Amino acid sequence: MPSSDIIQLLPDSIANQIAAGEVVQRPASVVKELMENAIDAKATKVQVILREAGRTLIQVIDNGIGMSETDARMCFERHATSKIRQSEDLFRIRTMGFRGEALASIAAVAQVELRTRQESEELGTLIRIDGSEIKAQEPVACPKGTSFSIRNLFFNVPARRNFLKSNSVEMRHVLDEFQRIALAHPEVALTLHHNDTEVFNLQPVKLVRRIIDIYGKSYREQLAYCQEDTSYINVRGYIGKPEFARKTRGEQFFFVNDRFIKHNYMHHAVISAFDGTIPEGSHPFYVLFIDIDPSHIDINIHPTKTEIKFDDERSVYAIIMAAVKKAVGVYNLSQSIDFEENINFLNPTSPVEPSPNLIPRTVMPDWAAQPRKSGNTASKSNLTNWSKLFEGLQNTEDRNRELAAFEIGTTTASRPVYQEQAKTVASKVNRMASEVVAAPEADALLFQLHNRYILSQVKDGIMLIDQKAAYERILYERYRKMLINRNGACQQLLFPKTIRLTHSDMQLVHETKKEIRSLGFEFDEFGSNELIIRGIPADLPEESEQDLFEELIEQLKQSYSDLKLNKPESLSRSLAKRFSVRYAVKLSHMEIHTLMNQLFSSSDPNRTPGGEPIIVLLTMEKLANIFRN
Repeated sequence: MPSSDIIQLLPDSIANQIAAGEVVQRPASVVKELMENAIDAKATKVQVILREAGRTLIQVIDNGIGMSETDARMCFERHATSKIRQSEDLFRIRTMGFRGEALASIAAVAQVELRTRQESEELGTLIRIDGSEIKAQEPVACPKGTSFSIRNLFFNVPARRNFLKSNSVEMRHVLDEFQRIALAHPEVALTLHHNDTEVFNLQPVKLVRRIIDIYGKSYREQLAYCQEDTSYINVRGYIGKPEFARKTRGEQFFFVNDRFIKHNYMHHAVISAFDGTIPEGSHPFYVLFIDIDPSHIDINIHPTKTEIKFDDERSVYAIIMAAVKKAVGVYNLSQSIDFEENINFLNPTSPVEPSPNLIPRTVMPDWAAQPRKSGNTASKSNLTNWSKLFEGLQNTEDRNRELAAFEIGTTTASRPVYQEQAKTVASKVNRMASEVVAAPEADALLFQLHNRYILSQVKDGIMLIDQKAAYERILYERYRKMLINRNGACQQLLFPKTIRLTHSDMQLVHETKKEIRSLGFEFDEFGSNELIIRGIPADLPEESEQDLFEELIEQLKQSYSDLKLNKPESLSRSLAKRFSVRYAVKLSHMEIHTLMNQLFSSSDPNRTPGGEPIIVLLTMEKLANIFRN
């Protein structure tokens, strides 16, 4: 009688390939794991050598303590580690690695060569492994320390290899991991070579010097020291001054016990501390180290070890926020705050009395300035009289230039034509036939509400148009046409602007150079990480060239994360969503008509590229029901 048992134990080679799916996601994962092992081995010098962004070769050489012959063989076994001995050790972890999965996972999906020697030994050990199968183990003459050579990553898992991105994208991820480790350990000398080109050569220095070595001399002026010591945690590091906040993310770092982590809640604490000093949509620079007793955290959440849990997140949030605010206050960047109070963060129920000497001083930046409201009747009438001085200026040259930026191929902006265009769109787009809203009559009254919505009378009621959503649809079709036809109009700058980017952002520019130029940007490379902007798109709102380019880089980063869309489609959507916010402004009657023309000339005037509604129709029946209820 055949056995009904169907459960069986997987071979180690298959189990290691499964585990590799979480630990080894791309070449950057291998670089991270090997560099962290070198740090744990007390190395003072680590070299990283790559070819084709790590596809064909990843070599990490360190001068650490090395391994014995037995340890060299055991390190490739699953759950083999020198970091922990018993379950209690999980709550005393100070090393980078501890799970014992990385090397076994790497060996399962690559061709690995290990050379290692301890200082007390005359000869070292050489081990070669192909896909978890040991091919050779023999003594070898080699320097003290360890050298890992990882060749042909995912050679035996073609499906995983096909999911790798281009070399520029993969190299950008490698640079991110390298920089994180470099910031976490400024006392270690680190070098990075890619295709025989030196990318980084970092010598042992203090943290502030390491930041400058990685990001450039311009950061010397923007760094402010941050420190706060409590009985629960100690916070130290550097923050960037508000005036140096950038439109791009990627320069925000948290390290807990020298381990890089991603924590949205703690990031919110830093952003809250900067509240009122940086514009919305900008991101401050910070490198913050949190020293805490390992018993208060849990890092055994995910194999990548970038997630972490605190046993008292609210206290950590409050201390980080206080530390950053203190740094901001010390450097006269924000309101003065009394930080000498004995605040018990670990007991949130304890009332804290405000200091009688505390005199809050609010510093309002220029960009956030708002007109004062006066309760004086005479003042109000004066304001009304003053407004008459500006009557008749709607048709000035500046307004005409602004209006021209809204045009997308319309010939006569003064004569509304969207009624006929809407009918044409309705006939072409069959799938939207049931949802197409009738266009307003040519002589219908148009009204703008709070610079956000446009109201118009139609045959059966009132039509409401979301102004921002409408511009998102218009800009999307404009950018998509530019990217496909590669014919974006460029406005030359009278004085070219030089901007500096990070290494990873520069890799992204290399990857998307054609797309960026298709939008109307004209630029040349100047040095390793600098660009000279010579022209910008002619139809973008007036703003500094650096802010525009940084916002473009940020949108490129986000568009790359959407794997369901092709590059022009994804980039067009993200740029349209980003820049449509700028058009939430007061429009003249002619501009409203132009907006309507452009909207009803688009391929789908009813919805944004993301599927959100643009037009809502309140029929007479719906309006009547509102009053009946």
